[in-house]
Amino acid sequence: MPGPIRFAAANSRTALTLERISSKASVWAGSTVAFYSALAVVVVWVASGPFAHFSDSWQLFINTFTSVVTFIMVFLIQRAQNKDTLALQLKVNELIAAHQGASNGLIAIEQLSEDELRRLQERFAELANMANGSRATSVARMR
Repeated sequence: MPGPIRFAAANSRTALTLERISSKASVWAGSTVAFYSALAVVVVWVASGPFAHFSDSWQLFINTFTSVVTFIMVFLIQRAQNKDTLALQLKVNELIAAHQGASNGLIAIEQLSEDELRRLQERFAELANMANGSRATSVARMR
């Protein structure tokens, strides 16, 4: 196997492995077991306070532990949210494409800038006002 192809295959395997790990970690982090595990860590930490004489290193342990977990969880949650958002966008795009009266201009709307989305939102508000007595169903019919 040539070098670039071998590298791409290894990179793809690594990406798939990371995806599986992060997916499982994300599911676990949202579970009851994860909540009780975090609660147990805090209870054990508080209970160990008198034995550690509530020292600076005792406090530093929980601060460091929670900082590391929080740092990792931010990226884990963002990755899961990105994947879920992409799946939802694809489903909505399919519904828009399949619906006869829908404006196909809304497919891949997530690519628009925030200003463009706000202008589109204003057009939908206008459409809602116009539709009070009519049967307008699409932004395209406003133009």
